[in-house]
Amino acid sequence: MLEQIKKGVLTGIGLGLVTNDKIMEYSKKIAEEANMSTGEARKLAEELIGQSEEVKQKLDDKVDERVRKQLDRMGLATKEDVDGLKKEIVKLQREMKKLSSQKKAAK
Repeated sequence: MLEQIKKGVLTGIGLGLVTNDKIMEYSKKIAEEANMSTGEARKLAEELIGQSEEVKQKLDDKVDERVRKQLDRMGLATKEDVDGLKKEIVKLQREMKKLSSQKKAAK
């Protein structure tokens, strides 16, 4: 019975998109309806919050993966690409200053 309730809650409320406060609220309601003890209700809430965090992390990972694929497909530069180019520009500017200083000293 408890497993069916958990599955229903997970499915019905879109666990990955629900705040911990809402999960606590739903857990309390379920505990009251199922005549659960306070300890059982707390355990249910903790399990649901843990599962919610896992779902949120998986969702974040999937979104990041899809964005990276789209950037690659579109040929757009990533932050890492731009940061690498900035470093290269700074390096080239230093070399130009050094060469310019050497050229002036040679005159």
